[in-house]
Amino acid sequence: MTLLVVTALATGCTAGEHDRHGPGLLNAPEARALDAYATRLGARYAERAVAAKRWALGRVPPVPPSAPARKPPITFRKGFEVEGGKDLPPVFTTVPTRNKIVFLTVDEGTEKDPEFLRMMSELKVPYSAFLSDDLINDDYDYFRRMRDLGVTLNNDTLHTPYLPGMPYEEQRQEICGMQDVMAREFGRRPTLFRPPNGVYDADTLRAAKSCGIRYAPIWNEEVFADHWEYREWDHRLHPGDIVLAHLRGGPDGQGTTTDAIRRFLDRATDEGYAVARLEDYL
Repeated sequence: MTLLVVTALATGCTAGEHDRHGPGLLNAPEARALDAYATRLGARYAERAVAAKRWALGRVPPVPPSAPARKPPITFRKGFEVEGGKDLPPVFTTVPTRNKIVFLTVDEGTEKDPEFLRMMSELKVPYSAFLSDDLINDDYDYFRRMRDLGVTLNNDTLHTPYLPGMPYEEQRQEICGMQDVMAREFGRRPTLFRPPNGVYDADTLRAAKSCGIRYAPIWNEEVFADHWEYREWDHRLHPGDIVLAHLRGGPDGQGTTTDAIRRFLDRATDEGYAVARLEDYL
């Protein structure tokens, strides 16, 4: 594109000259528009490069493609179905796509580090948060700041219990109760719900549906400050994978959330993956 702009500008083609010489050359207004676009792209890359250096990343994370106009069909991951689950929120770990993109999600909320918000804002990396009230109710303002930076806040129950061990009505209270908190504190009821620790039963999903939930994404990889954990045998990222990180510091000082995100971004970038926004594909 840049070469095309330079060529068009160098020739100084008018609209009539463009017609005579064929579609390969641009007229001056078109050339100026493309040159301005290329300049904006260059400035954005430079800004991301500065941020990548500031946050000690190995390389600049690539920009994801535009959100698809037609959303991919989301169904239960094979082996994760529940009885009677056809009309229930699907549990999935990967979004169907051929693009080399992955989705970053964070949960819990015990660590409320402003440096994490700054890092993600400066790098312009999208992510989705799944929140539990017992871990965030000491500082709702932190998550309001996260919301105001464009992050979608989702439901991870009131108290992160082991849901399959609870009766339906108690599960429903955990999920619907968190919907009420989200509406009161952040202005909207989420349509995404993550069962704590990724465990659930049919009652969990029936309760979630009754609370307005449409999807129940879990994860295919989990990243910590000092290691990765995998669901698949090949220990690799795959197009459309959902990756989980935690808003908490590591045990015994084993790193912070920003350390885990740095590990995630370096790995994704090295393997040629961009980070896309999960909600854009649902």
